[in-house]
Parts: sequence; C-alpha cells; structure tokens
Amino acid sequence: MTKIQELPILEEEIVLLDERELVVFNDDVNTFDHVIQTLIEVCRHTSEQAEQCTLIIHYKGKCTVKMGSFEELKPMRDAICDRGISAEVI
Repeated sequence: MTKIQELPILEEEIVLLDERELVVFNDDVNTFDHVIQTLIEVCRHTSEQAEQCTLIIHYKGKCTVKMGSFEELKPMRDAICDRGISAEVI
C-alpha cells in the first residue's frame, strides 16, 4: 500500500501597496532653474535627477517625479504648488 502524506495548506499574505505618483506638469511660466531647484529641495532629487525630470516635463508635458504613499507625497505636492508649479498626486 502506498501511504499518502497530507501537506498543510499555506496561506499567502498579500500586501497591497498604496503606491501613488507625484506628477509635475509643464507650463509657460516657470523657468528650468526654478523647477530644478524645487525638485532638489522638495523631492530631495540630485541635480542630475532634477534636470532630467525638468527636460521630460518640458518635452512630454509632465513627469512622475516621485513615487510613494499618498501621505508621503501630499506635502511634497503642496510645497511644489506653493512655488507656483502645477503638480498632482495620482
């Protein structure tokens, strides 16, 4: 006779990440330097990251500059908007 061993059923815990995007939009008002400096100060980007994001914003019309939870990104969005730059958490 063959003995069948019963294996325990494992339940996997699925953690849903509430990851959002902080998107900055292009405009005809703010200078490259202002947007770059804002991304460095608010989002803690390196100068290279900020320059690349600013070029993407200029040529594509928008750029995701940071990802994270809504609670993390909302103060950054507010600080960016306070500097006259359009941004949204999506």
